[in-house]
Amino acid sequence: MPKIVIAIDGYSSCGKSTTAKAVAARMGYGYIDTGAMYRAVSLFFTQERIALSNHKEVVAALDRVHITFNHNPRTGKNETCLNGLNVEGEIRTMYISNIVSEVSAIPEVRWAMVAQQQKMGRKRGVVMDGRDIGTKVFPDAEVKVFMTADTYIRAKRRQQELLEKGDMVNLDDIIKNIEKRDLIDTTRLESPLMQAPDAALLDTSHMTIEEQVDWVIEQADRRLSELHRQKAIK
Repeated sequence: MPKIVIAIDGYSSCGKSTTAKAVAARMGYGYIDTGAMYRAVSLFFTQERIALSNHKEVVAALDRVHITFNHNPRTGKNETCLNGLNVEGEIRTMYISNIVSEVSAIPEVRWAMVAQQQKMGRKRGVVMDGRDIGTKVFPDAEVKVFMTADTYIRAKRRQQELLEKGDMVNLDDIIKNIEKRDLIDTTRLESPLMQAPDAALLDTSHMTIEEQVDWVIEQADRRLSELHRQKAIK
C-alpha cells in the first residue's frame, strides 16, 4: 500500500492535534505538529526580545531557531524541542497563545517553517495538522480535512486543557483570544487559513475525539483504496 500525506487544517481548539496524533498512531504514520513549530518560534522571539516589526532582527533570529520533535517513552507522545531544550509545556501557555498568530503571520517565519515541514514530509507517510497544510505545505496531499467548531465550544475545550495543566483562565479571555487568532489567521497575506477546494469539511462541535479519528481514518482508507485500484489498472 502506498504512503500518503494526510493534511488536517482548521481553527484552533477544534481537536486537530489530538485527532492527528491518534490517526498517525493507528496508521503507523509520522505526526508533525506544525502549530507547535510556530509556538516554538514565538517562544524564542519572546526570550530573545525580538521586535516583530524589525525585519532584519526577525530574519537573523530565524537562523538560530532549530525545532525537533522527540518521542517521550513515558507518555508515548512527541514533544517539541527548541534548540535542544524541551519546551512542550511552555509553548502551550496563554501568553504564547496570545502572540503566536501575530508571529506566524510574518512571511519570513512561514517560509522558514514551511520549508522544514515539506522536508519532514518528503517521504510521505505523515499526518500534519495546521492552518495551511493542504493549501501551502502539501497542496498535493492525498487526504485533506478542514476542521471547524462553534467558538464557545472551542473556548470551553481550551479552558479545560489549561485547567488540566493547573492554569485558571477566564472563559471570556479565551474567547477573545480565539476570535483574535481567527481574525489574524484568516486575513494574513501569507498563507491565510482557508479551506482548500478539495478538502472535506468536518465540524467537530458535537463529536468526540474518537469519532473524529474514525472519520479521518475513513477518509484515508477510501483514498488508499482508490490509489490501490488505480495502481492495479495500470
